[in-house]
Amino acid sequence: MFTLYSMPSSGNSYKVRLLLAHLGLSYDHVATEYDGDNTLTRTGDFLRKNPTGKVPTVEFESGECLSESNAILMYFGEGTRFVPADRLARARMYQWMFFEQNFHEATVAVRSAVYIYPQREMDRSPERLAALLVGGNKSLDVMEVQLNKTPYLTGDAITLADLCLYGYTHSADKGGFDVTSRSRSSVADWLERVRQQTGHVPLDWLPV
Repeated sequence: MFTLYSMPSSGNSYKVRLLLAHLGLSYDHVATEYDGDNTLTRTGDFLRKNPTGKVPTVEFESGECLSESNAILMYFGEGTRFVPADRLARARMYQWMFFEQNFHEATVAVRSAVYIYPQREMDRSPERLAALLVGGNKSLDVMEVQLNKTPYLTGDAITLADLCLYGYTHSADKGGFDVTSRSRSSVADWLERVRQQTGHVPLDWLPV
């Protein structure tokens, strides 16, 4: 059985737990929350598993480890219904996953984190918050354009891209973003479609 080190309040960790729940996989879970430098991820033992000191990180029975949330999604998603067989559809899935890390997470997730975690208080300057709001709204608007055309980000079927972007979009209101108004009704409808998928679990769900 493999072990997943994850941060219960983090969207990056959540999207991995969400996929694993959909797939019905059993694993050991080690929770590490955001509490400054006195965290499990700063210990020498963990840094030998992942030198970046970040979660999520998977440790396999062999002792090998895998980090970066989207890489973990790709590893466990391969060969499942969440990865399209069609080459172009699969490339579009990757496109949205890269978009999530390069644009969406860097704005939507960061602005939410600045408000949620006391450790991020130094980032709460008006200028910083304003810039994150502009960038996050642009990212959500890009999603709105696509989801006005298709029920899921790559077409008619849910993929890893949807689980990936659901992680921080469903809680974007914590950063002051609107994902329920008429201007983003397609995003709001998409969030509900993802929630209604069999096997869905909420952010605060952890394996027993």
